[in-house]
Amino acid sequence: MTKNWIEQDHATELLNRLSNRIADVIIGKKQEIQYILAAMLSEGHVLLEDVPGTGKTMLIRTIASSLNCSMGRIQCTPDVMPTDVTGASVYHAPTGEFSFRSGPLMNNIVLTDEINRASPRTQSSLLEAMEERSVTVDGKTYALPRPFLLLATQNPLQFEGTYRLPEAQLDRFMIRITLGYPEPEQEVELLSRERSKDILESLRPMMLAEEIVAIQREVRKVHVDTVIKEYLVAVSVATRSHDAVRLGISPRGTLAWMTAVQAYAYLQGRSYVVPDDVQSMAIPVLCHRIQLKSMNRADASSVQEQVIHEVLSSVPVPVQMSGQGRGRRA
Repeated sequence: MTKNWIEQDHATELLNRLSNRIADVIIGKKQEIQYILAAMLSEGHVLLEDVPGTGKTMLIRTIASSLNCSMGRIQCTPDVMPTDVTGASVYHAPTGEFSFRSGPLMNNIVLTDEINRASPRTQSSLLEAMEERSVTVDGKTYALPRPFLLLATQNPLQFEGTYRLPEAQLDRFMIRITLGYPEPEQEVELLSRERSKDILESLRPMMLAEEIVAIQREVRKVHVDTVIKEYLVAVSVATRSHDAVRLGISPRGTLAWMTAVQAYAYLQGRSYVVPDDVQSMAIPVLCHRIQLKSMNRADASSVQEQVIHEVLSSVPVPVQMSGQGRGRRA
């Protein structure tokens, strides 16, 4: 039976155990793990952008192995067709009827590996699933299972055989993060470990799908004071007038930011949002949502991050909150 609610203390314990489990496998990336869990709890999707070999796919497979959820994998190449992703209607000659054969997208957790190696046509087949949690094939719409989390990896744009993701698709990813190279001592520890395959095979699920859905419901109830909402909007407005920015954060981006912040606060064991939560989620949620006036693709991410830091520094931070939304600003 599906759980309609879950106590926050119990949920916090489950989430801490899950986070520690993943951190035991993926060394030195605790903050990035928190970002991904925040996206999962706020029903968002994740884009991991980095050079090959930094553990992006391993991280996603570790998360999937730790949850009692179905998983699908899409290995993107230029010849992958939309029906390879969504599924297709198959004709059965004996009965003379068509039946739907689901694709890898019809799972709780979907790993889309090297998403920007797929053609724009195939990438567009993901948009309905990411936004509406459904897939339409031959005029018939099929609901996706809950929870539904799409985790995509992306190679840097200067790499051979990559396509740039359109802005509309980027905006549907709640967060974009990079893992980066481990510290030397962390890499030494990595070399001393068992093979990745053996580690994954030893993992057992520690959270049920219905528990995740129940926590997602509770995350929506996390209190966001009016002063915090004003702070979110003030930062978003400031991005729209920044000298280096052509298009700033949209209202949809501000809403995604607030939802992610609620989940991040919940992960910290709180039922309310504080300014630190807002600032912690700013870089992963906002950077990929701003368009620069002059952009070198190789340097875009670092410039976007710099812009967000500048905007956060320019907007006063709330220092006092109340249930009525009145407060002082620093």
